[in-house]
Amino acid sequence: QVQLVESGGGLVQPGGSLRLSCVASGSISIISVMGWHRQAPGKERELVATITRGGTVNYADSVKGRFTISRDNAKNMVFLQMSSLKFEDTAVYYCYANVRPSGSSRMYGYWGQGTQVTVSS
Repeated sequence: QVQLVESGGGLVQPGGSLRLSCVASGSISIISVMGWHRQAPGKERELVATITRGGTVNYADSVKGRFTISRDNAKNMVFLQMSSLKFEDTAVYYCYANVRPSGSSRMYGYWGQGTQVTVSS
């Protein structure tokens, strides 16, 4: 069983910063891609950023230059540093990991439960 748990969400003023963290735990052999998605009220879930095990990153155009994704492979963690936050960044942020569980030859996608980020004055 693999679990992802996010932390670090909260209320922040426009222009402020937040750092999200996510840790994957359980019977994990290897994690390839990790990332963050978000879902705002009334909207579909959208990709925010991804990072490969080797460190290759990809960002949604809407967050380029403001958000930075990073990971700690030894700790099975992924982070999202968010700066210059805007009202439109308000959403539930979900951690994602593509995992090969111990004893398995296949990769599976896992999601965290989500953490709320609210940008408001």
